[in-house]
Amino acid sequence: MAETQPLSPDTNNGYCPQTKIYHSLRAAVTLPLLSRPLSIVDYTLSLLHSPTTPTSSALSTTHFLIDAATGHRLTYAAFLRQVRSLSSSLNSLYPSLSKNDVAFILSPPSFHVPVLYFSLLSLGITVSPSSPLSSPSELNHQIELSKPAIFFATSATAQKLPPNLPLVLLDSPKFISMLEAKVSGSTTDVVVNQCDHAAILYSSGTTGKVKGVVLTHRNLIAVIAGFYHLNLSDKEKAKEEENGVYVHPVSIFTLPLFHVFGFFIIIRAASMGESVVLMEKFDFLKMLEAVEKYRVTYIPVAPPLVVAMVKSDLVAKYDLSSLQTVGSGGAPLGKEVSEKFKAKFPHVEIYQGYGMTETAGAATRTIGPEEATRYGSAGRLGENLEAKIVDPDSGEALPPGKQGELWLRGPAIMKGYLGNEAATAETLDSEGWLKTGDLCYFDLDGFLFIVDRLKELIKYKGYQVPPAELEHLLQSIPDIADAAVIPYPDEEAGQIPMAYVVRTPGSTISATQIMDFIAKQVAPHKKIRRVAFVNSIPKSPAGKILRRELVKHSLSTSSSKL
Repeated sequence: MAETQPLSPDTNNGYCPQTKIYHSLRAAVTLPLLSRPLSIVDYTLSLLHSPTTPTSSALSTTHFLIDAATGHRLTYAAFLRQVRSLSSSLNSLYPSLSKNDVAFILSPPSFHVPVLYFSLLSLGITVSPSSPLSSPSELNHQIELSKPAIFFATSATAQKLPPNLPLVLLDSPKFISMLEAKVSGSTTDVVVNQCDHAAILYSSGTTGKVKGVVLTHRNLIAVIAGFYHLNLSDKEKAKEEENGVYVHPVSIFTLPLFHVFGFFIIIRAASMGESVVLMEKFDFLKMLEAVEKYRVTYIPVAPPLVVAMVKSDLVAKYDLSSLQTVGSGGAPLGKEVSEKFKAKFPHVEIYQGYGMTETAGAATRTIGPEEATRYGSAGRLGENLEAKIVDPDSGEALPPGKQGELWLRGPAIMKGYLGNEAATAETLDSEGWLKTGDLCYFDLDGFLFIVDRLKELIKYKGYQVPPAELEHLLQSIPDIADAAVIPYPDEEAGQIPMAYVVRTPGSTISATQIMDFIAKQVAPHKKIRRVAFVNSIPKSPAGKILRRELVKHSLSTSSSKL
């Protein structure tokens, strides 16, 4: 009998020719035994109190939350007291509320939201936050999916919610009293298993109706474990020291806390004892003011903000010298924009990452200055993850350099779509592979490059045209503030690339100039053949272009101006 050949993943890119699976090049992170009862809150607090966390011995003086507008601050010790008080209050005031119930949350960012998340999660209650800007029909759909037992909102958002369930207003005297209540008895009697539901987050809906993504405590533990153990390695800590003095990380949140990016980043910050500056409503100039005032070191952002920082002359008016890193995620960031950002902010490293709601927000990322120079890449495969690049037509798994649909497998992958077995079966196969729907490839060094969404490729005379490629070129034009490319029906070609363009203030660039500029840089089938000028590009909270709205607009001659 012939001997079985050992599996031999390439040490440069992690690709195994025998299995055609890509393995992570990151050091594996040991996760708690799955059989051990453990909530994401208990796990996060165990990291916060660990001796390897620089601020673990100073929780009474280290600020966790800072209000960008008022300067009000909440220390870690005060935050944890509020979490315990709120948990105790919920137990006493709402005795019917129990483990595995769903709490629907509709609130802008505030100190109360992280306190509420940690309290509910510690009680085994499933957190289901939604955008305060959601329409009544969108909210009705989400509520029908999640079937909440209780609502948490503000006086401004509560009117959007149905009146038939218990409602707690986060800006009411009652809620404040719940945060200050004396803790009577233990609030940790609930046994939370890692496979229990932790959150129901809503997908961006760029390709159809919004779906409820079910994430377990295990999913979130896997993501936080990876960030904690890699980012607080001795090598990374050494980079954060100047003359032997630890530089305390301070981040500013331009991200909505209901979105997966903001959701897991706030938990990540807590696990590391970092400070977070919260903005209730995003304002570009106020963000710059806050970076200067609070000596912000890190900004997690969506690509449109990176573009704004590159193109705005206003950034020169602020002292941004404290800023060390910018982490971009949510949508692809073009190579040209990355290069221009680095040229404008040479002291700032820009790190890119890729993730989905279905992967608990994380999948690939760049780590360290050397990887950060791989502009246009979404980084290397995260720890404890495997990947495939699959030909959409043949189903064949492909080697480095070949484009196909990205499939992912690992402990961070969602449990499924709530109440939608058909969509779950279509997205998750029997072996646990998540079909992302993204057209990607890995290069010879294991860096992931995102070409576009498979369902958004423009089919021009049989050729496939990725809109993202054209959008990156358009955004490199100084006269263009923002742009999006969509398929426009054409009798002869099937579809042609059409650009929606937002001019920079004072610009008079014409459609002909734009089409000529692009035509000189792309193959003939990729040329933009139609241009429309608009005031803004519709986007999801994560910065993803809502192409369906633009397609609908392009086909309607009676549509109002965007």
